[in-house]
This record gives sequence, C-alpha cells and structure tokens, in this order.
Amino acid sequence: MKAIIIDDEKKARSVLSTLIKQECKDIKELYQESNLISGVKKIKEIKPDIVFLDIEMPQHSGLEILDFFKGEKIDFNIVFTTAYNQYALKALKMAAIDYLLKPIDEQELKQAVTKVKMVLESKKTNTSLQKIERAFEFMASNRLAIEVPKGVRFISYDDIIYFEADGVYTKLHLQNGKTELICKTLKYFSEQLSNKPIFYRPHRSYLINVNHMSKLEKKDNYFIVLKNKKTIPIARDKKEAFLKMVEQLF
Repeated sequence: MKAIIIDDEKKARSVLSTLIKQECKDIKELYQESNLISGVKKIKEIKPDIVFLDIEMPQHSGLEILDFFKGEKIDFNIVFTTAYNQYALKALKMAAIDYLLKPIDEQELKQAVTKVKMVLESKKTNTSLQKIERAFEFMASNRLAIEVPKGVRFISYDDIIYFEADGVYTKLHLQNGKTELICKTLKYFSEQLSNKPIFYRPHRSYLINVNHMSKLEKKDNYFIVLKNKKTIPIARDKKEAFLKMVEQLF
C-alpha cells in the first residue's frame, strides 16, 4: 500500500512515520506533507491508498479536503490524526471513518491500517468524504466547538447556561455544574453566536442561553434569574431590547 501523512507539526509527522515503518509492513511507500494544499497536490500525483490527515492545521483545516476534490472520484481512505476528544468524533465514527487520537497508539494504528487493507481487498470505493461533510454540518448546526488544553470539545447549545467575561478570557458555565475557562473574549462568542437567537447578551459581561431563564426580577433594575439560580443583570440600555426579544421568542 501507499500512504501519505499530512500534518503541520514536524514532530508529529516524524513520530507517525516511525510507527508506520515499524508496525505497518503493508505500507511500502510513505510520503509527508506539511499543509493541506501541498498534501492535496501530492495525493493527486501519487494516488495513495491511505491519507493520514491532521484536522487542526494553519490556513486550511483537514476537514476542508473535500473542497479540493469537487466532482472528482475519491479513491483514497482517510485516517484522521487528531487531538479532538472521542465524544466529538462520534460523528466521524458514524461516517465510517477511522481516526487516531494523539499521542498515537501503535495498536490503534495497526487496526486502522488493517481496516483500510480490508476495504481495498473488497474493492470498495471510499465515498465517505460526503458522509464526513454531512456529519460535521450536523455537529455545527447545534454544537459549539471550543478549544481546551487537550484539543477541541463540541458542546451542545442546550448544555450551555451562560458565558461570563473574565478579562481576555471567557468562563463557560455548563448545565452539569462545570465551568470551562476559554482563551477567547466574550465578544468573540457574542459575534460567533449572533445568528443563534437562543443566545442573548443582556449585559457587557454576560451572554446567556435564554432557554435556561427561570424568571425576570425587578428591583432597582431588571435581573434575569437562570435555572441554576445565577442572577444576571440587564444593562439599562438593553432593557427595551430584552423585553422585545422575550416577546418575540416566547
């Protein structure tokens, strides 16, 4: 078999290359590229059986590979190499695509290569890229991707109670009582979720999921009480817009 590794990290390419040479004797030719553009060019040139593809790369994510093969036959098998957690990758699993979590386990690598070998021997054509696209479109439709120290988590909008500004960071408060500290500003999330009507910013320090509102209180000013008992102030200049939003949504 013929394979190519596409990963922007030199060390990651080197480690995977060494494992493949040691553990996967069926792979006779192995190539490496450091970005998706050069990787796609090499794929079209050498026509590999396996593409070991990193997801998180500068300029172009590995998930964009489909964009470079519009209208072309997909005759290679993808094995994603990624730091995404297993929960996030259920969509890839359902799409019949293999993946290897970094740091890569040699047994999982061997199993992935064996699976590709079986596909090749059965002479099936890999049409799974379309499935990947549909799977990630579904995930993106009701989940938020956030960067965490060990990779990326996909969190359902329903599980998010509210976002809280913390300087140049944001605290994400979840329904299970846990909090994630994210290296992004609240403004970033406010802009990212501006087309999602369930999220509303009643105050410069907070972005809430309106589905988690419990009641509206009026003292000296208006306050939102969330289902977790957290009280969120409504800025004076946001009061009219908030009441209008509630009227429209409920």
